[in-house]
Amino acid sequence: MTFFRENDAISGKQARAIATIGGRVEELFYAKTIEATIEKNKVDVPVLGRTNTPQRSAGWKGSGTLTVYYVTSVFRQLMRDFVKTGKDFWFDLQIINEDPTSGTGKQTAMLLKCNLDSVIAAKFDATSDDMMDEEMPFTFSDYDLPDLFNSISGA
Repeated sequence: MTFFRENDAISGKQARAIATIGGRVEELFYAKTIEATIEKNKVDVPVLGRTNTPQRSAGWKGSGTLTVYYVTSVFRQLMRDFVKTGKDFWFDLQIINEDPTSGTGKQTAMLLKCNLDSVIAAKFDATSDDMMDEEMPFTFSDYDLPDLFNSISGA
């Protein structure tokens, strides 16, 4: 019987994230979490003689949330420019998972043509001992995996 080796589990603390905004590379060392999801759009395909309604994929949409410590004005500036000019902005996110303890190696996910849904315009909380952070929901319209995890064999 084969078992999963605990040292092959990936620590999220070993990840890196990089944003490319208008040709400028911004290392997101102040990021706390990111989670991006691809959801299929499905349509019903009624079939004569069947009592169920099968479905077929008809596209997809990508969305996610980036949570960062409240220590950068980069995204607020982009949103301010949008407010002032009406000119929207897009950027790419590169997420690299690589834990040197794991035999799985490295995976790089590219979230392309990201567009922020909202940013916090201003914030403070004098009642909390927690460090301030901000959650930024976004959408993306392309996706790639230039580096894939290695297959693992177990023990």
